[in-house]
Amino acid sequence: MATLQKIRSKGPLLVIVIGLALFAFIAGDAWKIFQPRQKNDVGEVNGETLSAQDYQKLVEEYTEVVKFSSGMTSLTDEQTTQIKDEVWRSYVNNKLIETEAQKLGLTVSKAEIQAMIDEGTNPVLQQTPFKNQKTGQFDKDMLKKFLVDYAKMDKSKMPAQYAQYYESMYKFWTFVEKNLTQSRLAEKYQNLISRSLISNPVEAKAAFEARVNTADYLIAAIPYTSIPDASITVSDSELKDLYNKKKEQFKQYVESRNIKYIDVQVLPSKADKAEVEKEVKDYTKQLASVAGDYTTFIRTTESTVPFADLFHTKTAYPTDIASRIDSSAIGQIYGPYYNQGDNTFNSFKVLAKQSAADSIQFRQIQITAGTPEKTKALADSVYNAIKAGGNFAEIAKKYSPNGSAEAQWITSQAYEGAGASLNADNIKLFSTLFNLGVNETANIALPQASIIMQVVDKKAVKDKYKVAVIKKTVNFSKETYNKIYNDFSQFIASNPTMEKINANAEAKGYKLLERKDLYSAEHAIGGIKGTREAMKWVFGADKGDVSQMFECGESDHLLVIALTDIVKEGYRPLELVKDQLKAEIIKDKKAAKIMADIKAKNLTSIAQCKAIPNVVTDSVKHVSFAAPAYVSAVRSSEPVLSAYASICQLNKLTGPIKGNAAVFVFQPYNKEKLKEVYNQKAEEQKVQSMAMRTASRFVNDLYIKAKVRDTRYLFF
Repeated sequence: MATLQKIRSKGPLLVIVIGLALFAFIAGDAWKIFQPRQKNDVGEVNGETLSAQDYQKLVEEYTEVVKFSSGMTSLTDEQTTQIKDEVWRSYVNNKLIETEAQKLGLTVSKAEIQAMIDEGTNPVLQQTPFKNQKTGQFDKDMLKKFLVDYAKMDKSKMPAQYAQYYESMYKFWTFVEKNLTQSRLAEKYQNLISRSLISNPVEAKAAFEARVNTADYLIAAIPYTSIPDASITVSDSELKDLYNKKKEQFKQYVESRNIKYIDVQVLPSKADKAEVEKEVKDYTKQLASVAGDYTTFIRTTESTVPFADLFHTKTAYPTDIASRIDSSAIGQIYGPYYNQGDNTFNSFKVLAKQSAADSIQFRQIQITAGTPEKTKALADSVYNAIKAGGNFAEIAKKYSPNGSAEAQWITSQAYEGAGASLNADNIKLFSTLFNLGVNETANIALPQASIIMQVVDKKAVKDKYKVAVIKKTVNFSKETYNKIYNDFSQFIASNPTMEKINANAEAKGYKLLERKDLYSAEHAIGGIKGTREAMKWVFGADKGDVSQMFECGESDHLLVIALTDIVKEGYRPLELVKDQLKAEIIKDKKAAKIMADIKAKNLTSIAQCKAIPNVVTDSVKHVSFAAPAYVSAVRSSEPVLSAYASICQLNKLTGPIKGNAAVFVFQPYNKEKLKEVYNQKAEEQKVQSMAMRTASRFVNDLYIKAKVRDTRYLFF
């Protein structure tokens, strides 16, 4: 009671204390709400963001489409990178078009898409598997049948591989359908732009005259290279004036970074190489005594070429092995030897050789009946019925899951290169199939089903081999890596600034590399794999910062980076374009000097020009205003010569004029008009087509206006 009374007496104080505590708790959460959240988007188009999750879904969707359409089960890093870029490019382009189309009221209806499917001529539809086997063209009825079958499909009653195939095909079709809608919208928008570009009789006539009026020139040229650059002085004021004159050309729409970096590649030492050589020699001795299980033995050697007990064509083996197979007798050991091409030690044993057909046409029936016992009994029954003269195709309709057993061709390429992914069942199937004679049938029992195969035809006889290969790559050891790692770490610790790295890198045997205008949309620094963390550092660092050491590549590169400059969105600073401007000013001053010298000579013929120091002469034919002339003597395209084609006077020396690579003096010795009849309508169409090609670049303008932001480097 006393305690309760004490609490009551402190009631007001407790209310205040508890209230403050609650306020602190609520305020703390509120403060978190008002704190800026970490962004989780990979980019932005017209103010609309794309989250990393949604981008990943698009990448996965397109990846499955590529796998399905190409028949590949996995993709390389390079292929995955290409897919990521293509997904981003498509996403941006579609968003740009959608925004403009919405303003204009452009839409694509389901009826339009259905009409495109019914017509069946769209190039996208030609890339689908729904093709008539006789014509090779898209077949809408095949698509319709597939969609009906898919809607009725009961996955629980189908073999897993068939269900998976149908699912992949359906996803492929939904992607195609979406692509049809997007491409149709883009087509409508582009047509709207192109329809606004029309020609007229005056423009058409001018274009015709520019093309048909030609001239043949004798040319004398004094190349700019005849005057040393060092003899020309360029002032800061001249650079600044030219920069202001051409400033719009130096507009940059995306921020970039300039870096210097040291890339240390970890390579095997002499001791590492000697260790692998000794290992291969030991395995080679063992290879000579192996009698049966080559699969297990080769696996224990960790050879990069797994053994599969199947006959392979020679091209299936690495080139250094293939080039030596024919010079090796059956059962003979070749090696060990070092192959510099792939940095490996090798030895091999040719186990067998045969000449056999490599192209096999076959058909098959897959039998499943609930339990292994029932499956075997049914398969035996079907097999015996076929052996007794039963019609294979009719029996297949009854027992095959897809209702038919159409003959298909296969070659050894189906398993060559599969290596370790080939299991015992795969080897059993391929071995049986390639050893069957024409019209022979086999009943192959597998854990999940029985396969009844019949060979229909054989062709393309080739030499084939069974070869047990020991191929070991010379890799660096842990000790080698640690030494290089420790040495580089010590260098970075002793040289923490850009100034010190510049001063001491060369003395320590490190090469300092430079990269200007690195953009966030790129995937690697210096062509090194696995530099995503380094990219994140580059675009989060301040000018003058030096990074920590990054371990990248395939765990064989060490990288340190210094950020030398940040080139902001907007006009590129004069300092960054100074060399370009200086080269232009130097060329202009050389041209002015050469032209002044030529004018002072009062030349009247090409023959007189040949006496000019450093002159080169040439001739060009059929020069017209519509196409730039190419002058072989100075290896340069020279539009300025084309500009004079229709106005120059026959046999009169013209010039000097400033060109791209030289100052020119030329003398027309022939002028003619091509024998073409003027057709106003045709010429107007040509002019309009050229305008439409120019208009096709409209996406670039939309891209600039949309302020596209690409931050995929933060996540991928």
